[in-house]
Amino acid sequence: MIQEAAAQADVATRRRKPDLFGAACLATIGIVMLVWIGGLIWAAMAMLNWLAS
Repeated sequence: MIQEAAAQADVATRRRKPDLFGAACLATIGIVMLVWIGGLIWAAMAMLNWLAS
């Protein structure tokens, strides 16, 4: 005879709390990307200004 599994316990699914470490990492990556793009734009403008002068 096969023994049937007991009824599954109702486990309340918890809502995940915001991951502050992950949010901080994403914010840091975003800031670094903005600084990098700003540096590239500044370098391009400086080079064009140097070529035009």
